Amino acid sequence: MPSDAFDRRRKALENEFFAKREHALIEKLRLTLEAEHPRETLKHLTGIQDESVIDTLVALHVNHDTLAAFGLYPLVEIAWADGVVDEREREAFLKAAAEHGLHVGTPGHEALREFLKTTPRAEARKAWFAWAAELSKRLDAQERRKVREGLVARARAVAEASGGFLGLGARISAGEQRVLDRIEQAFSD
Repeated sequence: MPSDAFDRRRKALENEFFAKREHALIEKLRLTLEAEHPRETLKHLTGIQDESVIDTLVALHVNHDTLAAFGLYPLVEIAWADGVVDEREREAFLKAAAEHGLHVGTPGHEALREFLKTTPRAEARKAWFAWAAELSKRLDAQERRKVREGLVARARAVAEASGGFLGLGARISAGEQRVLDRIEQAFSD
């Protein structure tokens, strides 16, 4: 009888080995396909079919691992609304990213840091709105409201990070308010 126990254990270990091997091969295939066909991968992930928008996403290096970061692109616009990103805005931006699940060392976090290095581009803005429109179609009213409120709250925190003069006056500039309004419109009911 002890040989039956050893035989079952051997089979279990073999099954576990082959399951891990199969998972690794599937992941390798997924990464290969994504590298060879980033446009098709992005079309599938986002639902966007506009070739110019897909070109922009490819140029921004948006992929399976960084799409969540691209969802926070309006925060880049908020941070740059006054023409420069100060340290308090940068800290608020990275805190908002962490609250969104994009922690240091992840591809999404690194993508956000790259997005923040340069002023927002019109084609990136267009791509974000195309992504938001596709996402909005897939959400019911309650889900849209939840996405809108979460994104606006994060954007507002970045906007308020360095607003006002000596703590007085408007904490949100007119440019920042325009971005906040556009975010709300993107996920309106």
